[in-house]
Amino acid sequence: MSVLIDTVAWVRMEGGRILCARPRGKGVFYIPGGKREGAETDLETLVREIKEELTVLLEPRTAVHVGTYEADVPDLPGGAVVRMSCYTADYEGTLAVSSEIEEMAWFSYADRPLVPPVDQLLFDDLKASGELD
Repeated sequence: MSVLIDTVAWVRMEGGRILCARPRGKGVFYIPGGKREGAETDLETLVREIKEELTVLLEPRTAVHVGTYEADVPDLPGGAVVRMSCYTADYEGTLAVSSEIEEMAWFSYADRPLVPPVDQLLFDDLKASGELD
């Protein structure tokens, strides 16, 4: 039986590019967000993770679900699958990397190979809808 990794991600688009972050000690960029803790809702998880990673406060009332994606995790044995529920939301504060994050960057579709398979599915949809350059 495969393991399901349940995550929530913040889709932040500006000027045809999407915000991505690279955690400390990792060589891969991800859509910002993370795993649910306990009985957290999607929005509770999202607000907590984005505050921890990028030091801004999301405004839950502005959150809009834009899609949920599932893909195999190539690095994990036993057929792990990651599910990523994606939301847009406005924020307060200034985007800045926290102690968890090494670097943040604004990616175009050309940067798709730098993100994991589940993130690539989101990139494909954003490209198809004309939102991602």
